[in-house]
Amino acid sequence: MNLIFVYGTLKRGFINHYLMAGQEFAGTAKTSPGYALYDLEGYPGLVADAGAPEGVDGEVWCVDDECLAGLDVLEGTAEGLYSRHTVPVLTPFAESRIEAYIYQRSVEGRKRLGSAWAG
Repeated sequence: MNLIFVYGTLKRGFINHYLMAGQEFAGTAKTSPGYALYDLEGYPGLVADAGAPEGVDGEVWCVDDECLAGLDVLEGTAEGLYSRHTVPVLTPFAESRIEAYIYQRSVEGRKRLGSAWAG
């Protein structure tokens, strides 16, 4: 099983949440400071940003390898759109290895969001 931090369309109540069917919701969480969200016109992009003081709100899910492979396809990892990296998440998950999809392209000219994406 894999722990994955989701912060956008994969969260409960959003359009791509159906991909999480059969997986285990572990709880809400927040990254440590140093991460920011940008509006990518219909979905958010998480980027490492040393100047971001608030961190990003999201959910942690325990997913199997098959689900994770499907998420990689959705997130365009093979095309270099996102890549999966371990991110520091505040308690209660601080000791766990949790991955998130980090946006790999430029966010220049994109609107920076607050700590949460609302859709």
